[in-house]
Amino acid sequence: MSTPLQEYLEQTSPEKLNPAMTAYVANLQQTAAVAPDVAEAIVRELGTQRAHLKLVASENYCSLNVQSAMGNLLTDKYAEGYPEHRYYGGCENVDTVETIACEEAKALFGAEHAYVQPHSGADANLVAYWAILNNKIEIPECEKLGETNLSHLTDQQWADLRQKLGNQKLMGLDYYSGGHLTHGYRQNLSARMFDSYSYTVDKETGLLDYDAIEKQAMEVKPLILLAGYSAYPRAINFKRFREIADKCGAVLMVDMAHFAGLVAGKVFTGEYNPVEYADVVTTTTHKTLRGPRGALILCKKEFADSVNKGCPLALGGPLPHVMAAKAVAFKEARTQAYRDYAKRVQENAKVLAEECIKLGMKLQTKGTDNHLMLIDVTTYGLTGRQAENAMFECGVTLNRNTLPFDPQGPWWTSGIRVGTPAVTTLGMGKEEMKEIALIIDMVLKGTKPGVAKDGKPAKGKIVLDPEVKKNATEKVKNLLSKYVLYPELDLDFLEKHFCK
Repeated sequence: MSTPLQEYLEQTSPEKLNPAMTAYVANLQQTAAVAPDVAEAIVRELGTQRAHLKLVASENYCSLNVQSAMGNLLTDKYAEGYPEHRYYGGCENVDTVETIACEEAKALFGAEHAYVQPHSGADANLVAYWAILNNKIEIPECEKLGETNLSHLTDQQWADLRQKLGNQKLMGLDYYSGGHLTHGYRQNLSARMFDSYSYTVDKETGLLDYDAIEKQAMEVKPLILLAGYSAYPRAINFKRFREIADKCGAVLMVDMAHFAGLVAGKVFTGEYNPVEYADVVTTTTHKTLRGPRGALILCKKEFADSVNKGCPLALGGPLPHVMAAKAVAFKEARTQAYRDYAKRVQENAKVLAEECIKLGMKLQTKGTDNHLMLIDVTTYGLTGRQAENAMFECGVTLNRNTLPFDPQGPWWTSGIRVGTPAVTTLGMGKEEMKEIALIIDMVLKGTKPGVAKDGKPAKGKIVLDPEVKKNATEKVKNLLSKYVLYPELDLDFLEKHFCK
């Protein structure tokens, strides 16, 4: 009995053999030999992603080259420390891979130092916070005591140092104004390790008010002034943030996880490029940057030694196989093709926002400068949860999102967040954005709140017009048929051999 790989090779003529498909079948075959249910889930996910229009602003599609770089034996190595400074032997090849990734990241962003070990954006922020605390609090305090080894401090000296480390001020964008959980949200560790303060957007315009931020910063005098967002549709003036940080004596940290691809792709330049102005910059590598799931820290040389101590500060062992994939992604991002892609992401977002407004939708800040937009769905009589569910039933994947000063809270929300990175990766352009706007409007208009047992509207339940669902689903299907995800992969063949 032939294996799936043998069958693929036998039934495909040499001139039509696809290296990507060959490698994919070989990998799945090995997986299925041990865990066929896992192999099936992987194939099913390809089917699910091909069947849904991905408008999740924080998701993308990395290249098969990036995916391939993750599946290797580097995962078997422990490599705590950093290149040429490891706590385990036999790390010379990990040193090579990590060094390549760091150098590529520095070249891509024009940074003085890069640290590619963080596993996620939350991890990167945690390492950055503690690196700043180490640099600005711990080291100066130890110098006063004439000691460099923490183990040599007396119990009282250690207690005093811990007290100072645990009472520093962080000032970041409020969660409801578009900030991330790790920016000082009280349910997150960041607000528990810092004396946390939040600045908000203007209630009338929904925009950042730099003068108000400056006034607050001068009152708070934070150790860290944090800029960046998870759901804010406008570009940020980092030159202005630098001025505020210098005036109040703060370290300027920027979380550019969402818009790193627009920085790498030279869409955000000058005063809108955080790397030019911030002391420390963190980012994920899998959103607009279109790399593997993971994160990255960029910083000025002043903070390099402290950032490199991500382990033992906060991280465990790095993931060398993912660092290899990051190196590949950074190389891809240094091409003209990627810069063209980043420009199209922004252009598509602007067109989609304009079309949504033409259809009567209420957008936060009345538009976008980046890759995302926030749509107020209360004008349709819906909660964000209801809108998210309705869109998914029609083949569109996006997420509900709070709006500034949202009375619905973070679970139900009053809005949805829509992004263009993934559909742009598929090759979609301005005409497709117009079609997508029509689909969103059609589905939201065809959705009514469900009714609970007591007869009152249910915040999570919906009643979706069957005809609207049919029409919207057909439009999504037609759209996706023209822009196939990973066209190198034969889904029919994969389902035949790996799905029950």
